[in-house]
Amino acid sequence: MTEFGFTLIAQDGAARRGRVTTAHGTVETPAFMPVGTAGTVKGMLPAAVAQTGAEILLGNTYHLMLRPGAERVERLGGLHKMMAWDRPILTDSGGFQVMSLTGLRKLTDEGVIFRSHIDGSEHRLTPERSIDIQRMLDSDITMALDECTPHPSSFEQTEKSLALSMRWAARSRNAFVRRPGYGLFGIVQGGIYLDLRSRSVADLTEIGFDGYAVGGLAVGEGQETMFTVLDHIVPELPADRPHYLMGVGTPADLVGAVARGIDMCDCVMPTRSGRTGQAFTARGKVNLRNARHQDDPRPLEEGCRCPACTQFSRAYLHHLQRSEEMLGPILLTWHNLIYYQDLMAGMRRAIETGQFADFTAAFHETQNKGDISPL
Repeated sequence: MTEFGFTLIAQDGAARRGRVTTAHGTVETPAFMPVGTAGTVKGMLPAAVAQTGAEILLGNTYHLMLRPGAERVERLGGLHKMMAWDRPILTDSGGFQVMSLTGLRKLTDEGVIFRSHIDGSEHRLTPERSIDIQRMLDSDITMALDECTPHPSSFEQTEKSLALSMRWAARSRNAFVRRPGYGLFGIVQGGIYLDLRSRSVADLTEIGFDGYAVGGLAVGEGQETMFTVLDHIVPELPADRPHYLMGVGTPADLVGAVARGIDMCDCVMPTRSGRTGQAFTARGKVNLRNARHQDDPRPLEEGCRCPACTQFSRAYLHHLQRSEEMLGPILLTWHNLIYYQDLMAGMRRAIETGQFADFTAAFHETQNKGDISPL
């Protein structure tokens, strides 16, 4: 039987090249996880997502518990079978979405009582219920339930929120059913307060988890502050476990996070941007809705392996966006996911060969050049 685990393969400075082993396969790190909120990466077939290089997807406990329902997913053979994805899946705990339901939730020490944004029905989410839902979904990586502290928050508010999250972390750990190849991650909270972050790391390490996530960042504090927090706490995380930065981010965020010892990231940015006409390239972000592309016969990005770049012109991609044809968002989502996966693969190679500093310098130099000018 496959045991859940993390192997450190190489290190260059704080940047780490590793491998996570799960019940549904291995994940080469540093890794980016496309977000499949409701059991699908929007606009993409699972086989196409795999072809981008993605080895693990993220699913959402909150959305899946409401529709189609965790019990139904379990009866249908689990989320892997239901969405035709035979590789690893990580599910978040639902806490972030529930906490964002301002006016529709009531928070207690026991858990959260909330009303569905779909039909107003009442639901209760406790650490035990969240863990059980993720078991029914058959998540390879389960996340402990936490309260994502809003930004900005005072020290007192953040300290109170952290204490609740740590109590919930212990209950999540007790509720988790050990199975070969399945892991449970704790989530470091504490806002922008470094001493609270250190306290959270110490508490979670004492409880004991298979991996450690950093939550509560990329919520408005800015990149510089986010990196300051990571500089402080990532060295305190257990080195023999994977480090996961939740909900991040831009390509520059990913490079900076990996440089600080992060192994896994996820974000809706590449897929959401693709649906709104935004493409990520080595030279920065490109808006395909801009009129300057309407007569441009060149590909979006020379050398890119995606269908948008190998088969179509900027002019055609612009036309699809302006005409609101569904192929436009599909092609740009495909492109963005490949760009993100190729970026991660480049970082893995650079760490292995001891050239991560050169990789980072070249990345920033190219990004700062900006998009190529129209003909």
